[in-house]
Amino acid sequence: MAKRKWIITVIVIGGLVGVTGCTEKTVKKQPHDEQVTEPQKKPDQKPPEEPQKEEEKKPIVVNVVDPNTKKIIKTFLPIELGFESNPESYKQELEKWAKDLARGTDLATGYDQRMILDKISPDGQIIKGKPLIILDEAVLVKKVMSASSTGGDVELPLTVTESGYLPEDVANLNEVVLSSYTTYFDSSVVGRSKNIELSAQAIDNIIVGSQDIFSYNTTVGPSDVEHGYQPAKEIVNKQLVDGIGGGICQTSSTLFNAVDQVGVRYVEKHHHSLSVGYVPEGRDATVSYGGPDFRFQNTTGIPFLIKAVYGNGKLTIEMRTSTKYQSLLVKGNGG
Repeated sequence: MAKRKWIITVIVIGGLVGVTGCTEKTVKKQPHDEQVTEPQKKPDQKPPEEPQKEEEKKPIVVNVVDPNTKKIIKTFLPIELGFESNPESYKQELEKWAKDLARGTDLATGYDQRMILDKISPDGQIIKGKPLIILDEAVLVKKVMSASSTGGDVELPLTVTESGYLPEDVANLNEVVLSSYTTYFDSSVVGRSKNIELSAQAIDNIIVGSQDIFSYNTTVGPSDVEHGYQPAKEIVNKQLVDGIGGGICQTSSTLFNAVDQVGVRYVEKHHHSLSVGYVPEGRDATVSYGGPDFRFQNTTGIPFLIKAVYGNGKLTIEMRTSTKYQSLLVKGNGG
């Protein structure tokens, strides 16, 4: 009986052990133990773009450049000057500026330069002058107006013209006299005689190439005390008055009557307010440095030489050239 009770106890204990071994432990998951999964990105989805900043527009700038020095001589901001709001007014301002730039002002020398002709020295060497320089005002304005839409650099449209003769011809330009004219003066009047002599020396041996423009004032220069000129009678406002340089108009008038025979184109010519005694009425050419000038262009088709012979109360001015050029002379229309 006791044995049976033991067996039952063993069986009960074994069953409990079996049940306990087969039961799985369940662990309650805490909230922080759960895995956090990031949302899946779609393959074609792009990250949002940041808003782009608008680029600041640079102002349109036009630089005017000297082609010789490559320096900027003027900078324009067209918009600020009314290029878009009032283009006609803008153009007018450009035209005024271009005119002052070409011809000069009281404060600045212009780009336009008269030709200073070459000269033969007493020893036969060529004394170089200066070429004719012209700034094309209309072309400059047109270029700046065009560049005012986009900006950029504009070079000054300068035309440079050298004297129209060949250096190898110089030695023979004295061979043939094309024309000659003589005027007379009282050699006892010292001041006037000296002034005629100095102005005659200034134009002697000047080479006038084909198409060259001769300027008496530019060639002779100031007729003042610093250049050796003396007091003498001169015509001012229909009156004879004392002045420095009286007599230089006799030289210019003699030159006019000589060059008129070969036929040239007159660029500038003026008469005295009174008749003068050394040339027929209406055949004079008055001059004054800084004022009236005597200018002509050589339209004969050939180069020629101006010769001035002074002495014994008379002044003779001749136009000379070489033998080979004499037959090629084409008389232009004077006037």
